[in-house]
Amino acid sequence: MATGVETLITRAMIEAKEIWGEPRVSPPIAASDIRRWAIATYWPETPPPIYWDEAYARTTRWGGVIAPPDFNRFAWPVRRPAAGAAAAPSETGPRLTTMNGGQTDAYGAPMRPGDVITARSRLADFNERQGRFGLMLYVFNETEWTNQDGAFVRRRIGTSIRY
Repeated sequence: MATGVETLITRAMIEAKEIWGEPRVSPPIAASDIRRWAIATYWPETPPPIYWDEAYARTTRWGGVIAPPDFNRFAWPVRRPAAGAAAAPSETGPRLTTMNGGQTDAYGAPMRPGDVITARSRLADFNERQGRFGLMLYVFNETEWTNQDGAFVRRRIGTSIRY
């Protein structure tokens, strides 16, 4: 619990605010990646055919198989990216407990077989307020995805609460 401190906001957070990190680029999406994600997501039901049946998918407005909106091309990375300085705990401040405050997603172009997705992330914002656990820090991290044509695919704002 953060008691007896004036702020939980670190210099690293202030310096990192609104600065995009290095982009990550996915390998091309395979139709089997989409099919397996859909099967896992809808199990034990059969997933909608737009996610796995090419003949059916060609008859839709999309003209081919697309990925479910929640498909995550970065779900199983070979190498995990390092946490940025803004995400690291303060070396001089109190040890904080972190809770997941939820997330909000916005979707654009659907992902398709062959797409290469580029993701970039940043510390979008933060604020402090008093709560029942004392001083609480709300941190908002933004991740944006685009495809190989530069089309917007997804934006996620994730909220962390630290106290």
